[in-house]
Order: sequence, then structure tokens, then C-alpha cells
Amino acid sequence: MKGITTLLFSLFLLFGFTSYLPSATAFDVLDTDGKLLRNGGSYYVVPVKRGSGGGIELAATGNETCPLTVVQSPNKASKGNPCLVLSSILFAYITPNFPFQINFASVPTCAPTLLWTVVDGLPEGPAVKIGGYRDARSGAFQVQKASHRGCNHYKLLFCLDDTCEDIGVYVDSEGNRRLVLTKNDPLLIQFQRVTSSTA
Repeated sequence: MKGITTLLFSLFLLFGFTSYLPSATAFDVLDTDGKLLRNGGSYYVVPVKRGSGGGIELAATGNETCPLTVVQSPNKASKGNPCLVLSSILFAYITPNFPFQINFASVPTCAPTLLWTVVDGLPEGPAVKIGGYRDARSGAFQVQKASHRGCNHYKLLFCLDDTCEDIGVYVDSEGNRRLVLTKNDPLLIQFQRVTSSTA
């Protein structure tokens, strides 16, 4: 009897833990090659629609003397700058609603950090920046599927505790397409591996 109880308890633990592990389902985050989004992987963050701009990169905006603002490239053909998606949770892949950080793979020497963050108190509202600002929020990014039609179209969110806001685009007076928090107009994106076959 003791052996059966131990076996049942072991099976309960096995099913209980494996139900939370990432698996290949329709709810996974896939890159443009249809491969799972790897924790620690290097990707271009590119828009689904290229009509208004290209991939995500850095720019100096406002009074910045160093490019600290995360923007959508004005060049429709540009893939932007390579980004790393990283989570301290030790899973191999990033899944929807999974907290992670985004870093640029490289930045100018004047920039204090590679890490994306959200900064408050700006004219355009809370905006995505890299280091150098005092009013930076602590939080993490998440990704959610933006289409249920089988396409690998996603939106980025920035989350603080249980509150998440979409990331969209704000076009400033100089034509910079700044990434900002938005309530109802997210930028739809895809992840393209830096060594992708679709490059």
C-alpha cells in the first residue's frame, strides 16, 4: 500500500510541475522562422506593418546628447538594432505573459546601460528609454499574441506588479517614432532572429 501511495504522490507532483513548464502549443511565442522565442536569444524587433517605419533602434531625442530613446526606425527597410530577450526565470523559452527584460546587444559608449526601461515625467508620457533617467519605473516586459489567425504577431507590454500597459508609438514634433505606454494602440511586432533565414 505504501508503494502505491508513493507512486500516486510522485505522479501528482510530476503532473503538477510539468503543467507549468513551457511547451510547444499554439500559445507559444514564435519568431519569424516559426521557432520558439529563446530566453537569451538575439532578435530584431520588427513591426508587422512596415508602412510607417522599420525595426526598433536608439535615437537621441529632445535634449539628449546621447541616444537613450527607444524608437521605431524611420527607414522602412531597417530591421533596427539587435535586442536580447532575457529572463531570470530559468526556462529555455519566453512564453506569453512571462516577465523578461530587453537589452540592446550593443549601445554607444555614452549610454550607461543596455537595458530597456520606462521613464515617467516626459512630455510624451511614460516612454521606453535606456538608462540615465531618475524617474525610471521598476518592472518587466511581457509579450502577448495580438492575432488569433495563426500569425506570429505580438504586442509588447510593460508590467508593474499586476498592472500591464501596451507599448505603442508616439510621433514627436521632430518625426521621431518614440515607443511609449499606450492604452489602446499597441505597436504590433514580430521577432526576427539575428541569423534568421528570413533576413
